[in-house]
Amino acid sequence: MLTPPDISDDIILACVHANFGLPITHATFLPIGADINSFVYRLTSDDGTPYFLKLRRGNFNEVAVTVPAFLYAQGIHRVMAPFPTITHRWWVHAHDFDWMLYPFFAGKNGFEVALSQPQWLALGESMKAVHSTILPPGLVARVPRETYSPRLRRIVETFDDHVEQPFDDHIAARLAAFWLTKRDEIHCIVQRAEQLAHLLQHRTVDLVVCHADLHGGNVLLSAHDTLAIVDWDELILAPKERDLMFVGGGIGGIWNLPQETLWFYQAYGHTEIDPVGLAYYRYERIVADIAAYGEQIFGIQGSADDREQGLRELMAQFLPNDAPVVQIAHKSYQALS
Repeated sequence: MLTPPDISDDIILACVHANFGLPITHATFLPIGADINSFVYRLTSDDGTPYFLKLRRGNFNEVAVTVPAFLYAQGIHRVMAPFPTITHRWWVHAHDFDWMLYPFFAGKNGFEVALSQPQWLALGESMKAVHSTILPPGLVARVPRETYSPRLRRIVETFDDHVEQPFDDHIAARLAAFWLTKRDEIHCIVQRAEQLAHLLQHRTVDLVVCHADLHGGNVLLSAHDTLAIVDWDELILAPKERDLMFVGGGIGGIWNLPQETLWFYQAYGHTEIDPVGLAYYRYERIVADIAAYGEQIFGIQGSADDREQGLRELMAQFLPNDAPVVQIAHKSYQALS
């Protein structure tokens, strides 16, 4: 988020010291990310070591930290795992937030710089390892499973029912005006996602550990061709297409070049990709964004700067650019015939 939470730096320093045993001297808020429930900081210890602190409010599932910790322990070291607390837990709840502490990765994310060939190979290799991991029974039982739920589609339909009403908030009014210009296409996206979900619900497929939000912003890159896969908040057991749809999906106007896809699968290895699953997840991702930004903007959640950013990001998915997300989803659907 662009706006920091209502919590003082002194509280942050004291809480990290009490729960993680680290003598932190500085906390710097980082205005990054689009999740209105997450806030991140760069922390600096008294010996100059940097750390990355994430505060999450509401809807926290502990598998978002326990599973990455397990994956890292299995040797998948490009998965960013948290530090344990002094009581050997992977997070702590304090001051109405869930606190998670990570190593600080010095570099940029995949939206800021393009992945090199070695980094695409590393990403493919890492995701194959993630998708091949068998979680222990006690852990796998706590991980959500794909159900192709209509919940987000119903949220979008509810907003659509009210989008013609007047809005006092000028950002909400601009979203409503843009929505009306794209209304037929939004209907098409929701209807096709519904159709494909119905098909997938009647199939028996292998469910694997999926990151589920594997866009460029969640892949951190260094100048030495290393990378880290971060932000496992959406982790789920789902068909592998839940993650693979991001490669070639064009989210954020990137990851749409044929050569990049070839590099990824060179390391991931040969696999049969279900085109129905690929098309569904590309549409459902758009539905999820419309629902999330609709709740943020129409519900007036967060600061004006946060909502302005949300409006820009939502509109960008429909506007002409090098890799329009909506057009790529339509092409994936058309390929089914």
